[in-house]
Amino acid sequence: MENTRKQIEVVAAIITDGEKIFATQRGYGEFKDGWEFPGGKIEQGETPKQALQREIREELTVEIEVGELFDTVEYDYPDFHLTLHCFLCTIKSGEMILKEHEAARWLTKETLDSVDWLPADVGVIEKLRNNDYSSKPRDLA
Repeated sequence: MENTRKQIEVVAAIITDGEKIFATQRGYGEFKDGWEFPGGKIEQGETPKQALQREIREELTVEIEVGELFDTVEYDYPDFHLTLHCFLCTIKSGEMILKEHEAARWLTKETLDSVDWLPADVGVIEKLRNNDYSSKPRDLA
């Protein structure tokens, strides 16, 4: 039998500030209260990076610099298959305002386990814990 399970492809921002990583708590839907990296669906005609910039602008009212792809996660939820592209990002400008999330926190490697991550994000957390993701200050010259 052919797999007719719904496929969802999304992008997520691993927003870093030095050693800190930004996490958001979902304020709606089936996974309400679960913690995740902010982001969302790619719309037709958008590149993953464009989608991420738009989603973060809509959800957090800041402009981000989208860096390299950190990880792509394939995860089977009960009702759908998720492809999650996680990019390392930094904030370029703006003040963060939560438009869609219940809460948000800056975490460190030591506090990554202090929130209840959504299942698809757990593998990314492990990888973050074992990698040097910290954003290096860039020369603006």
